[in-house]
Amino acid sequence: MKNYTNFIGIDVAKLTLDYCMITPNPQPEQGQILNTQKSVDKFLKTLKKAGCQMNETLFVFENTGIYSSLLALVLSENKLDYAQVPALEIKRSLGITRGKSDKVDAKEIANYARRNTDKIALSALPELSLQQLKIVFAEREKTIAAIKSFERTMENEMYLNKKVFTSVKAINRQTVKQLKKQLAALDDRIKILIREDEILYKQQQLLKSIPGIGEITSVYLLMVTKGFTAFTNGRKFACYSGVVPFEHTSGTSVKGKTRVSHLADKKMKSLLHMAALTAIKYDPELKAYYRRKKEEGKHTMLVLNNIKCKMVYRIFVVIARETSFVNLHKFAA
Repeated sequence: MKNYTNFIGIDVAKLTLDYCMITPNPQPEQGQILNTQKSVDKFLKTLKKAGCQMNETLFVFENTGIYSSLLALVLSENKLDYAQVPALEIKRSLGITRGKSDKVDAKEIANYARRNTDKIALSALPELSLQQLKIVFAEREKTIAAIKSFERTMENEMYLNKKVFTSVKAINRQTVKQLKKQLAALDDRIKILIREDEILYKQQQLLKSIPGIGEITSVYLLMVTKGFTAFTNGRKFACYSGVVPFEHTSGTSVKGKTRVSHLADKKMKSLLHMAALTAIKYDPELKAYYRRKKEEGKHTMLVLNNIKCKMVYRIFVVIARETSFVNLHKFAA
């Protein structure tokens, strides 16, 4: 991380961006602009006219999903240094705080940027194909949730008068049918997006060579790792996925059990769990490992968590090696 002289903390809301700029001058500069491309462009031009050295300026803001996407896009197009930081990380760095406002939050983010320059990792927009993949996958998740919601209506049939339920039965079936048709279209779109990107397509084929890793799990892995550029090794990704156990002890009085952290990507953790259940059915090595540990008296969830970790390491090995997974267990004597 290079040395910066200006730190701009931005509190992102749906309609506005509150900012605080800390410079070598003793008094920080604060203000508010609209969360639109026109306003952000005008703000950057104002900074340049005021003599702000943009190559010595670091922009830091919370990763608020869609609301911070426009800001990240404009900063990226202007080739400026910025970092999207998890809100929890900033919150826990503040210590004890009382009260809350967007103006105060912007100032705290700017102070966080100044104090943690050596720790902050610069952000970058993922490739266009990954951005498209992410939004299509989000639509797929919403469609699946809608299908489950409408299918629950059919559970009422056995409890309601036949004439009463008939008034909604046909409409409900038609709705579910259309949603399933939409789901199939989204799945086809996801396959096309991956097939059009040579690197993503190759990585997906490598991932699917691992027993237990299917279509959806491979797609989600490509998304969250940004084509395996966001994580340097399997250990870090395992932590991100919430499958690495951590010690919980202090002195002689606190001796808690070693547990995984609840701070994790729950979707990724769920997919890895399903992958592990599939793997112990079809992978001879993991199946033997599972049976051996169960015979030793190990808890089922502990053994499954170990298998999740093994699968994460397999994932990163095949990607780094750029060769499909080979199960050496069948060649063992």
